[in-house]
Amino acid sequence: MLPIMVGICLACIGSAMLTTAVSLHLGKPGISPQVVQIVLTAYPVGFLVGCLVTRPAVAQYGHERTFVAILMLALLAASGFAFTDFLPSWICFRLLGGMAMASLFVVCESWINLYAEQHNRGALFSLYMLTTAIAVLLGQLLVGLVGPQSPHLFPVAAATVLLALISKFVGGRWPALPTADPDHASSARPVKRLGPLALFRLAPVTVVAIFQGGITNMNIFVLTPIYGTQIGLSAATTVGLVTTISIAGMLAQTPVGWLSDRFERRIILLVQGILSVTLCAAIAWLGNFSVPLLFVLFFLYGCTALTVYPVAMAFGASQLHSRHMVGASGTLLLLYSIGNVATPGISAGLMDHMGAPAMFLLLGGGAVLVTLAACYNLLRRPVTLAAMQAIEERA
Repeated sequence: MLPIMVGICLACIGSAMLTTAVSLHLGKPGISPQVVQIVLTAYPVGFLVGCLVTRPAVAQYGHERTFVAILMLALLAASGFAFTDFLPSWICFRLLGGMAMASLFVVCESWINLYAEQHNRGALFSLYMLTTAIAVLLGQLLVGLVGPQSPHLFPVAAATVLLALISKFVGGRWPALPTADPDHASSARPVKRLGPLALFRLAPVTVVAIFQGGITNMNIFVLTPIYGTQIGLSAATTVGLVTTISIAGMLAQTPVGWLSDRFERRIILLVQGILSVTLCAAIAWLGNFSVPLLFVLFFLYGCTALTVYPVAMAFGASQLHSRHMVGASGTLLLLYSIGNVATPGISAGLMDHMGAPAMFLLLGGGAVLVTLAACYNLLRRPVTLAAMQAIEERA
């Protein structure tokens, strides 16, 4: 697992640096707001495309070769920023960068699901989530070390992606995946992509929780600065809130992953949903009364809400046949990215009309859906092999 984690960590560091560096450059005077919007939108659009196109590549070339090809694409996109400041070309670079990162996530998550067993899937997914979280944090630290206005920011980011590519060859081959089921390996029937509805029939709580994870991760990091400003916090205190919730999510990944391998994952998701609803309500009602209490509530919310994704992915993988892992990972990441893209505007609108605490109205509403989906998943009958085959036929 170490070569995979090193590669994804370095690639995520480079991507985080590029995201910040591009935003800083676009903030300079004289750049058209329309151009800024198009450049910033290119990354999530590329991310959505990457979720859709990765499965055929993995089916044709395998996980390792696809991983190398994606890193080369990411390096090409990252290097472009170092050679030109022609903004229309940056649209292409950001599009390719978003596509590459989505594809990297699909490859890694589907490979982990295929490699892991029931007793360690949660721990491995938590390690993966911890790696990506640390990478984003290191990316921001590198931006500070190099200098936000330094001309060397883009070359350093590209060099980090290059190191990710080099680490693949230095680290050797990935561990062998379990042998495929011979009945399915010999079947001439093509493997269909399981869409959101088919996945919902197999694991309702996974589909709802992954979408909620996209809502939470984007809104909490993008809109917390606005929330802090609207309730009268200083800039330093607001940054402290964002840092607190990031650290909370990282610290909680390992213990939550350990728990999810030893207890029923649907119950863990139910508890996470209930706690998230409770904490959202507490922040909305009590956030203005005490800054220390607000930090405590944000820390607890980070520990709870930012660990839903790996538990949901681990449970969903336990309900799928191995031949659907890559396609399912792409579909779930697509749902995650839709939650990322579609909801910040809704949250911002609610905050404008109802005040800063309305941010947690949307987050709490999503947590309610996770709670209800977990209850439904617990109460309904387990999915049998015949039922799974019927769902595959209708997919």
